[in-house]
Amino acid sequence: MSITNISVKRPTLVVVLFSILVLLGLVGYNTLTYELLPKINSPVLTVTTVYPGAGPSEVETAVSKKVENAVSTLENLDQLQTISQEGVSVIVVTLTYGANIDNALQEAQRKINAIKSTLPDDVKDPTLGKFSFDEMPIMRIGATSDMDEREFTTLFDKTIQPELARIEGVAKVDVVGGENREIKINVNNDKLNYYNISILQVSNAISRANLNFPTGSLKNQDQDVLVRLSGKFTSLHELSNLAVATNTDGSQVYLKDIAELYDSKQEASSLTRINGKNSLGILITKTSDGNTVGISDEVKKTMETLEQQYAAENMKFTIASDSADFTLEAANSVIHDLVIAVILVALIMLFFLHNIRNALIVMVAIPVSIVTTFAVMALLGFSLNLMSLLALSLVIGILVDDSIVVLENIHLRMEQGSTAWQAAMDTWKEIGISVTSITLVIVVVFLPITFVTGIVADLLFQFSIVVVAATVISWLVSFTLTPWLASRFTKLSHLNKQMLPMYLQQ
Repeated sequence: MSITNISVKRPTLVVVLFSILVLLGLVGYNTLTYELLPKINSPVLTVTTVYPGAGPSEVETAVSKKVENAVSTLENLDQLQTISQEGVSVIVVTLTYGANIDNALQEAQRKINAIKSTLPDDVKDPTLGKFSFDEMPIMRIGATSDMDEREFTTLFDKTIQPELARIEGVAKVDVVGGENREIKINVNNDKLNYYNISILQVSNAISRANLNFPTGSLKNQDQDVLVRLSGKFTSLHELSNLAVATNTDGSQVYLKDIAELYDSKQEASSLTRINGKNSLGILITKTSDGNTVGISDEVKKTMETLEQQYAAENMKFTIASDSADFTLEAANSVIHDLVIAVILVALIMLFFLHNIRNALIVMVAIPVSIVTTFAVMALLGFSLNLMSLLALSLVIGILVDDSIVVLENIHLRMEQGSTAWQAAMDTWKEIGISVTSITLVIVVVFLPITFVTGIVADLLFQFSIVVVAATVISWLVSFTLTPWLASRFTKLSHLNKQMLPMYLQQ
């Protein structure tokens, strides 16, 4: 007994089956996240080591070669590139496709820790990082206000940035630009020679004095109180009265005696402008499983709240780029294409078969296939990204074919004298093999794409699976749901000319 016969004879099975599939599809759609691109596996590690004041040749011999020898024994190593520049060493480690980047990162850290003692004393600890498309900012925002730039930068670092970072799904909030406070000390060389003081003495005196550290505890029978020595400078006046040396006669030399102090700002290394006006640049980075569209909406709500909270300072946020816009546009295009496809198919069915009931059956079959595909996407952990949405746009035309062929065959058998029940029952015998062959051709074309390796595989994997899944589901719908609906509701009828508009009669 074919699946068509089972569907027509046991309608309860069809109703229950597709009710469950549609329900799972709707639930799956609500759990799907919006992304710009699928997850792309980029097995690249970077090891950055800073060696202040060293030339390129010294960096190469003292740092780069030692770190390179350590990481060259990593498993699945494909390529190693070393860059030695003035004061910094950068080693780019490329692993083979499919290697576990997190395990490789831990192994590289262990190997570098083992050779840290052999590096020069002035070398800072090597830092490891991994390249990932998930770490690319999803939003670029500019913030402006009427506040002083230093005050605005401080407010942002202490209040606004943590507020944005608390949004669910946000992994990191980077700030570009702004002005940070800096105390500049211009030492007079003639006065240093007069007091016989070196610049190193001045630097050490400031470093020793500007410290907070614990000094012990005071205990009694009731409590234990920790005691800390707070030596951090709180004002420019305290810094200027710092004693940096003692003369032979016992008098002290203060910092203000040998230098001029200014409460200034750091030299800008980056600059952000919005419409020609200096601003703070904000880069929002999401977590690997974060929902781009949901995060974007929450960030916009938070920005509106902050603008109202700091309305007196005229704080404004301007979104320069938002990847959620492209993703939503693609998703809306798919929905738009789906609606147009359903309407056009219904009109074509009405035009050729002159049967409104058949048109309505097609309008049911196509959405059922699409919604069920969402369940498969959620089960496989896919997202609504440019590639999966492109697959849905492409497959809409394929979803139409099977149901149209089945309905046309049923309509033809009814014109030859068969009942709707018998015509639906004979559908599999008439065209089952032909339609299945067409479906398998599409599957054979797109399924091998999943076996491609490299970055291309990450881009096209979801695309090919969505096309194959939607095609198979469309085949299932065309030989189960469509014949059952036709056997119960379709009738052999033709449109009456009196029902047509006058301009069509002409």
